[in-house]
Amino acid sequence: TWPHNLETWPDQDMQQVETEFLSIIRPLAKNESVHILVNDEEMENSIASTLNDNNVAMDNILLHDIPTNDSWIRDYGPNFIMQNDGKVAVNDWDFDSWGRKYKWELDDLAGTVIAEESGLHHFKPEIVLEGGAIEVNGAGTCVTTESCILNPNRNNGITRESMETVLKDYLGVSKVIWLHGEMEGDDTDGHIDNLARFVNSTTMVCAVEEDKEDPNYPCLKKNFDRLRAATDQNDKLLEIVALPMPGYIGSPSERLPASYANFYIANKSVLVPVYNHPNDKRALAILEPLFPEREIIPIPSTTLIWGLGGVHCLTKQQPVGI
Repeated sequence: TWPHNLETWPDQDMQQVETEFLSIIRPLAKNESVHILVNDEEMENSIASTLNDNNVAMDNILLHDIPTNDSWIRDYGPNFIMQNDGKVAVNDWDFDSWGRKYKWELDDLAGTVIAEESGLHHFKPEIVLEGGAIEVNGAGTCVTTESCILNPNRNNGITRESMETVLKDYLGVSKVIWLHGEMEGDDTDGHIDNLARFVNSTTMVCAVEEDKEDPNYPCLKKNFDRLRAATDQNDKLLEIVALPMPGYIGSPSERLPASYANFYIANKSVLVPVYNHPNDKRALAILEPLFPEREIIPIPSTTLIWGLGGVHCLTKQQPVGI
């Protein structure tokens, strides 16, 4: 979804927001179709011109006039799933802006519109769940956080047992691993896509804070220790790789939820947010051998992160099916 809400990036240069957003679109469009939501025809024409002017491969760009409140398509967009027959279907979860923190009605509707217009079989679980709150390995294991999806501000405080049943029914998983969440500056109440990510079906990277004086240190250590002891759907231990944090990013009065774990896995590349921090190179070096068949592409995110989200939050993959 093209960035358009000035309130999302307060006091930031929206042209710089667009520049960093373009650094996501440009490499993706070289190798795969990229669908972008725009609010109306006027915005569509303007963005088409911007994309053309910035050397984007337009043959792979499709613009859709679907109005939204915000740009975090990861959370309100359709949750594409693979059925047992290899066909793609869609979960259309409810969205309420992370516990009704901001305006959300258009975003919630956008996910439904995409699901319906996709022509794919789609399910309506009638449950609030954001895409950034779940991480699956494609083989039967889901990792999520208690602080987010069990939060009383969603689903009237659904129980862990009930939510686990929902995840198993609609994601096709047999094992759910629960982490703590609660990273400083995260207005989502602890999305997993800032904390721990699968790089393949048996390996996860987990964000760790090395500074013991940092407020994020205890929570991230708990997550790391929990994952080290956790088993997958086959009761086998996962391989857990520590991924450093970029430290304190933000202003003296506001910490931002910056994390290298908020990367996006594309067909031929992995787009990794970077923050002009010494740990940028370390994070890229850790991820590179974990994706031997993909190019690791750093995405400048020092302005995007002021919207309290990153590369993964701004993207949503649609599998081709089998």
